Amino acid sequence: MNTLTLWLVLAGIALAAIIYAVVIYNNLVQIKHNVSKAWSNIDVILRQRHEELPKLVETCRRYMRHEQETLERVIAARAAVGQAREQRDVAALGGAESRLRAGLGQLFAVAEQYPELRADASFKHLQDRISGLENTIADRREFYNECVNRNNVRIETFPDVILARFFKFESADLLEFESEHLEDVALRPLFDA
Repeated sequence: MNTLTLWLVLAGIALAAIIYAVVIYNNLVQIKHNVSKAWSNIDVILRQRHEELPKLVETCRRYMRHEQETLERVIAARAAVGQAREQRDVAALGGAESRLRAGLGQLFAVAEQYPELRADASFKHLQDRISGLENTIADRREFYNECVNRNNVRIETFPDVILARFFKFESADLLEFESEHLEDVALRPLFDA
């Protein structure tokens, strides 16, 4: 084998390695942006629900004069979700979401004792809207966690880990709710009477 052939073989191997590294890098970038996109999708729905909750609390407040503690619990949990969402603190968001879901569950359970409230058109609309948003949050949380898992696996497996560490790709946190609040708030059964 002459020197020119050796250099061509080495240049071919080097070129193949560079192309392979570029492909890995581009895949890592795409996966990282998928995590961001999935988070943005959750953020949009959380904002929509954040805007609906004060309307719900105000509607309930007109009927539930003796249930201030329940209403205040929902308001406090809403504030905690908003703060965690704005700070992009996934761990805090999971806990705040769990408290909000518990508060909403309690609020709707207490509302069962107020037939006038259950008959209110505004309450029914808000109940349906928030129930729909809860389902969407659950779907988008599942998609977000799938994107996070894909990201975390890719940056920890060989050979991707080499480029991931070199370019400082970071793992992301899963959005997890406390186990007793994993189920969606079941609103419809409370009001179909």
